[in-house]
Amino acid sequence: MPPQQRSPRAGAFACLFFSGFSALVYQVVWTRLAFSAFGIVTPVLSVVVSVFMLGLGLGAWGSVRALAAWERRGRSPLALYALLELLVGALATGVPALFELGRRLLLGAGEMDSTRYLVSSAAVIAAALLPACACMGATIPTMMAWLEREGEGASSFSWLYLANAAGAAAGTAATAAVLIETLGFRRSGLAAAAINAGLCLYALSLSSRGGGGPRASAPRAARARGGARSGALAALFATGFCSMGAEVIWVRAFAVALGTTIYAFAGVLATYLTAMGLGTFFYRRRAPAARARFEPGVWLAAAGAACALPMATGDPRLRLGAAGVLAGLAPFCALLGWLTPALVEDVSGGDPGRAGAAYAVNIAGCVLGPLAASYLLLPNFGARAALAWLAVPLAAAGVGVGAAASARRRAFAAAAGALAAGLTLFVSRGNEDFAGLYGRSALLRRDYAATVIATGAGPTRHLFVNGVSITVLGPVTKMMAHLPVRAHAGRPRTALVICFGMGTTYRSLLSWGLRTTAVELVPSVVAVFPYFYADAEAALRDPNGRIVIDDGRRFLSRTSERYDIVTIDPPPPPRAAGSGLLYSEEFYAQLKEHLNPGGIVQQWQVGGDARLFAAVARSLTRQFPYVRAFAGLAGGCHFLASESPIVLQSSKEFAARMPEAAARDLEEWAPGVPLSTWLEATTAREIPLAEALAADGASITDDRPYNEYDLLRRWGAR
Repeated sequence: MPPQQRSPRAGAFACLFFSGFSALVYQVVWTRLAFSAFGIVTPVLSVVVSVFMLGLGLGAWGSVRALAAWERRGRSPLALYALLELLVGALATGVPALFELGRRLLLGAGEMDSTRYLVSSAAVIAAALLPACACMGATIPTMMAWLEREGEGASSFSWLYLANAAGAAAGTAATAAVLIETLGFRRSGLAAAAINAGLCLYALSLSSRGGGGPRASAPRAARARGGARSGALAALFATGFCSMGAEVIWVRAFAVALGTTIYAFAGVLATYLTAMGLGTFFYRRRAPAARARFEPGVWLAAAGAACALPMATGDPRLRLGAAGVLAGLAPFCALLGWLTPALVEDVSGGDPGRAGAAYAVNIAGCVLGPLAASYLLLPNFGARAALAWLAVPLAAAGVGVGAAASARRRAFAAAAGALAAGLTLFVSRGNEDFAGLYGRSALLRRDYAATVIATGAGPTRHLFVNGVSITVLGPVTKMMAHLPVRAHAGRPRTALVICFGMGTTYRSLLSWGLRTTAVELVPSVVAVFPYFYADAEAALRDPNGRIVIDDGRRFLSRTSERYDIVTIDPPPPPRAAGSGLLYSEEFYAQLKEHLNPGGIVQQWQVGGDARLFAAVARSLTRQFPYVRAFAGLAGGCHFLASESPIVLQSSKEFAARMPEAAARDLEEWAPGVPLSTWLEATTAREIPLAEALAADGASITDDRPYNEYDLLRRWGAR
């Protein structure tokens, strides 16, 4: 259409679509950069998400005054929108540098305890993200004000909310499937900034075409008939609180069905955003007269009931897998996609200022929901009960909003919430019901990071984290200790274990009398250590041992200690989200700074194809001049890396110098088998690296985690 005939709403939709697209690219990129700089720990993730949402809320709330001041000067709201998009791109471009500056400042402050480091890193994250996110949050109210000037203000919030949700869903899918694998994190962020710059130019071009002037309608205050509706703002807070809290619970509760790769997490987020967009779409399909008769109490009650549906469709007894989980998420998210714009428009009556304030209330719930789910509901109640608790605010808000409605409707809202809680608590099953589902003895522990289950008996004992199999008792994890000790040219005295697991490697290193530090991300993993070993309490009391609950890289950033042996056992599979941070060149460079002369690094890799093996080897060889690889006893590979030549003692010589405790440790599960037999089996199959490294190929870096993002590669597109 010629510019003069083009609907202002079409231009506004395009702007908010691509604005939502770039916002989700930023969220993915910033989360990973924060992990790289400050550690892949749950509090860092919570801070990034909360600051992101807080910035959106502050921007939506602050847009009220900004718009008033802008319009008093006779300027078009669209020019303000263009300025906001330009600021988003400029401020977002500076986030990586601010994170790096903050990381260096924290390192320069010297060694500090975990709490101080977390608070300091949270301050850095907030300072880096809040300005850009606040500008993002102001875009919808600002665009609403422009549409009002153009005579298109009716129901404009839901129109823009739909555009933003659709763009966010597309951004989530494109970032996971294409952008990171082809561009890496930093260049993906720059691509998003280029989108913001393009939006700025496009908005200015729309503004230059002129408009229809202020619309002839009732004053804003008169139109805001919903401003005094009882409980509407509380309902908006409840929808934000429950939706984001539920998202945290879903990722944890359905790790088995969904998997632990970035594509699983992207699938949950894309489903969430797409279903919300569809809900908004169907809300807008209703006639304006039907929208005016909107009764939120019934819809809130329905959302409370739908909150329990994912537990039913994700029940492992149904064997529906990821499809069942995602199908269960969709109704709840669609209901929220209907409710949120309906409540905002009901409260604001189309007034951009009131809409911004109401939207800020919804976002305030989005800030607090994940924190409550992570640190209160999940650790104390588990996934099923946590979802039941989340149904309560929705049902309560339904009763409050429907106070003017009939007693029958209020009773329906209360009954729906009670039904949802009952179904979730007493009918559905999940990975926390492992013992009941599989008939095995099990020990369950929960904390803010994960749900941990230790199960089985004797040599079949098994460790599960969020229902995902992590490790079993076996000699491979013992060799992660004995093999690097054997490769050390001198007499090692200190060791570091990154990823505690069952505690096997930690226990084996203590058998050598080494001063051993183990770093584990999940507190409950350490809590179940006694389930696997009768002498675990003695190992925990060993004066040579120390266990730290932290991220491995974050711990290394905060300590000045050096080690003779460092052994790393990343959680399987090698494609797991975040695992690239324990395989990357930057991580190995950091390790070098904490190795004593002649120190040995043992890196375990299990699973993956030949290209992934070559990528791991290439990352190691780019940091260490000496690297060797040995096939594991039951699959997988032990990489040994050092800045000194790696020469293995003969099996007999090494067995002869083993202390009695170390010999007992190695013979523990196969008494009577000579030590030299165990040792020969470990080193008999050395894997030559020359062929794997000969071809030019990728390595694993923080910016481009080759092991995690491989969809195009698997499809043959790269």
